[in-house]
Amino acid sequence: MKKVLKRLKKMTVKGFTLLEMLVVLIIISVLLLLFVPNLSQQKDKIRDTGAAAIVKVVDSQAELYELNGTDKASLTNLVANGNITQKQADSYNEYYSKNSQEGRKVPN
Repeated sequence: MKKVLKRLKKMTVKGFTLLEMLVVLIIISVLLLLFVPNLSQQKDKIRDTGAAAIVKVVDSQAELYELNGTDKASLTNLVANGNITQKQADSYNEYYSKNSQEGRKVPN
């Protein structure tokens, strides 16, 4: 029993000092300050890319609608026929409300 106690006394557990922990926390906080603004910019780019993809889908569905039917394609006709969803139509309108109306192919 005495041998075990002596062994336990000899073993010392080394840990981090308060100063070392402070340095690590400062490094982590600086890295977060560098990366968080960049992540928010990437999120905006992804949203814009997705909106542009929806515009291409709606435009292609409008072309298919006009090829298959006799009347002109509009967003209400495409939604009523089931070619696109209402969410896609809303996204299409939102995209062109933020951007110029020049390239818009499908009227409301």
